[in-house]
Amino acid sequence: MQNRKTQAPQLVVSDAQGQIFEVPDLEMVGRQLLYTVRLQPEDFIPLPFGSALFQLPQRHPLAYDPEKKRIITLKRYHGKPVYAVGGFMAPAYTQTHLAAYETQIGAVRLPLFAYSAVGWHNNDFCVTGFRVDPDIRQDPALMNHALIEQQAQATLQRYPGNRLVKHLVEKCVRCYSCPAAQNFVLGRWEAPLPTSPVCNAQCVGCISKQPSEAVSVTQDRIEFVPTPEEIAEMAVPHLEEAPRPIVSFGQGCEGEPLLQGDTLEQAIRLIRKRTQKGTINLNTNASRPQVIERLCKAGLDSIRVSLNSAQPALYHAYYSPRGYGWEEVCESLRIVRSHNRWISLNYFIFPGLTDQPDEMETLQKLVTAYHVDYIQMRNLNIDPEWYIQTLDLGRYQGAGMGIKVWQRRIKEASPWIRFGYFNPPKEDWLISS
Repeated sequence: MQNRKTQAPQLVVSDAQGQIFEVPDLEMVGRQLLYTVRLQPEDFIPLPFGSALFQLPQRHPLAYDPEKKRIITLKRYHGKPVYAVGGFMAPAYTQTHLAAYETQIGAVRLPLFAYSAVGWHNNDFCVTGFRVDPDIRQDPALMNHALIEQQAQATLQRYPGNRLVKHLVEKCVRCYSCPAAQNFVLGRWEAPLPTSPVCNAQCVGCISKQPSEAVSVTQDRIEFVPTPEEIAEMAVPHLEEAPRPIVSFGQGCEGEPLLQGDTLEQAIRLIRKRTQKGTINLNTNASRPQVIERLCKAGLDSIRVSLNSAQPALYHAYYSPRGYGWEEVCESLRIVRSHNRWISLNYFIFPGLTDQPDEMETLQKLVTAYHVDYIQMRNLNIDPEWYIQTLDLGRYQGAGMGIKVWQRRIKEASPWIRFGYFNPPKEDWLISS
């Protein structure tokens, strides 16, 4: 039922059994860092198809009460306890506000997902975010699971004995429903090339390896290093046959691919010896400039460097790099630019930090210094309070300028920059944003 007091979205809560429902006459709110704010119409959209709703245990929802004219904590409704709800949006969507709640003392950490604010509006769920990339490559509506399983079996038969293909099918497709691996077996768009069981960073929000006392991982790491021939055997047909084809080293089910530099270099040379089609991409922490130099010379087309922040202190606090630092990241960007390769930033969006003036200023300097081509606006999958505590973000006084305002100002300062969510293929590089 529509809120009688306001046209703003109504608060959505969960009961102890996980039933999710709206609360009439209380207004949904959102969070930026530690600050709870009321929302504007441009802040929310209908919940995208394929998104998920989560009960946030041991966390009571915050809401705006129009009668009291203030933000309140709702601990009980009709005499029963209620809990906050967070929305995990489908790929290609970026959040503008975090879910707002009050956490009980001793609450467990939330699993590694991004939790956007959720409400009820016009007889449907809504969420704080917007679509940042029109590319349909990971739209859940395009994933026919019966066809995926049929093609997964055919892929195993096409590449008998290839351990990398077996990993992608049996782990990534069948266990994790990884959209990139699903697209590989469907013969379209971007295919993953995981290669590294090890890493030289200890990211707070790593989705493949965590200390036992931290939080559960969402997927296991690959346990072997494929050979250059195994990589080329599956990559070449994909680049030859798929529409707008990309193959990418550096996936969520592995560590840092630059630690397998010799394997990557040999694989790229093998691929380029057999075909010049398509895009060879590297998703990386950019920790080893010398290796990146070799990969560019071997035929690497593009690079995507992951950053949680453009401020070195915040970067180090999140990544805990081992054997490298911010200087190596910048040197890697310089090398890629010297080879005139495509540069993307996998820039983790965290409302309230991303859009702080000092963070925007340092990011803009980085974009300008290395003429960054593209920013992928990926939501940071982490318990927000864990992240705020780890990076000591409580020092920021006030909410940010807003993610859409941040995006517009970055574009105004660097007119060439483009925004998206996925690695663009060569075919898109010359298309104006």
